[in-house]
Amino acid sequence: MARKIVYQLVDDLDGTLLAEGEGETIQFSIDGNDLEIDLSNDHAKLFRAATQKYVKAARPVGKSGRRGPGRSAQSGPKRDLGAIRAWASENGYTVSSRGRIPNAVIEAYEAANGK
Repeated sequence: MARKIVYQLVDDLDGTLLAEGEGETIQFSIDGNDLEIDLSNDHAKLFRAATQKYVKAARPVGKSGRRGPGRSAQSGPKRDLGAIRAWASENGYTVSSRGRIPNAVIEAYEAANGK
């Protein structure tokens, strides 16, 4: 027995089921949100007409300019984590050799070392 998977494009504005080869998916970004919308050919033309003056006034951003999900930049001061781990072990704190150091340990280290 054969199985056939059929993908159908539906206009996201009005729910119209689009015939094969009709319509398109438009990707756009606004306010840091990457979005896409499936539209009929007519709705795609209207979308482009409605955004045309903004697109003309905007400046392009290279792909490297976009930040995807992931780790954020470190916001605090740079710390010598090796020194903190050594101090913690010498002073009765249990810390792993890798990974995050609990804030309480960092604060105790900084208080003890005048930082």
